[in-house]
Amino acid sequence: MISDKTHLTLDSLGLFVADHVPAILGYWDKDLVCRFANAAYREWFGKSPEEMVDILTSEEVLGSLYKKNKPYILGALAGKPQIFEREITFPNGDTRHTIISYTPDIDNCIVKGFFVHIADITKVKLLERELTKSNEIIVEQNKRLLNFANIVSHNLKTYAYNLGNVLDLLINADSEEEKNLMVSYLKSISKGFNSTVSNLNEIADAHNQGDLKAELIYLHGYIDNVIKTLQIQTKSLNASIRNNVNADLSLFANPAYMESILLNFLTNAIKYRHPNRAAIIEFDVFKNGNYLVLSIKDNGIGINLEKHGKDLFGMYKTFHGNMNIDSKGIGLFITKFQVETMGGYIEVESEVNIGTTFKIHFSL
Repeated sequence: MISDKTHLTLDSLGLFVADHVPAILGYWDKDLVCRFANAAYREWFGKSPEEMVDILTSEEVLGSLYKKNKPYILGALAGKPQIFEREITFPNGDTRHTIISYTPDIDNCIVKGFFVHIADITKVKLLERELTKSNEIIVEQNKRLLNFANIVSHNLKTYAYNLGNVLDLLINADSEEEKNLMVSYLKSISKGFNSTVSNLNEIADAHNQGDLKAELIYLHGYIDNVIKTLQIQTKSLNASIRNNVNADLSLFANPAYMESILLNFLTNAIKYRHPNRAAIIEFDVFKNGNYLVLSIKDNGIGINLEKHGKDLFGMYKTFHGNMNIDSKGIGLFITKFQVETMGGYIEVESEVNIGTTFKIHFSL
């Protein structure tokens, strides 16, 4: 505690130490008049001892900072220690990030004033920001890696699954007509498989170069190719898939991303079909301002958006309520990433036991 008699009679050694520590040290009495300020305090605020000590008030020294710091000042005068961070712009124009502590000076339960300690933590904050930035870069890279891995796993696995089904049907075909049909299916799937591998190579290059390429694609054809890829599965389930998109409609998009988006939504619509009726899935397109909107509507089991709407596109989220349905819960997360990477966004409308409509907005 600094008493009225001692706060001005610090010995020379104490003054020397106080003036050479790398921090601001000060003391303000209960009337908020400065009673002590070390060299750093005076230098930061551009004041001499004669200009500051026993003359200036806290409000006069702090200026515009006074209102911000006032709650802490009042807290210290109420006998409660205060610690807070503050960016301070000093008279020389420097802006420094600081951590400030106000320690009450209490004598016989009476607050006489408070000690001030201000440490410059600018370097720490700069390092913290760099680490945060690095973490954000790592998170973004992880998203891209997960996206690439999902395309490899999902798209190629879909082709492999359908190749296996068609080969089984080819082996068991009873007529030449059936065999020819299965061969045509195999050619179509093989062509799609090769195209996907080529697109994946382009994505890998884009990730390395930081430049995702977009090209003019005809949406109707991409939807048709995805429908054909899944046609054995859809026929076995008696599912009806309608491509209502105009054949001449085109937009700029990344081919592998577009294929992945369509496969994810179509396989989800099939996977989460209603158990009591045949699946009906419709693809439509309309314009909305500067966006081309692809609508994918199904009559499946639906999603409770009131319960799951906020984290619908989160990692490892599933909303079907059926633990027997095989789902890792990353499809919508990846699809959202892919759409946003191409400058778009996704909306969803759904009603439990009625169906779901996903609206994908592609920037024109």
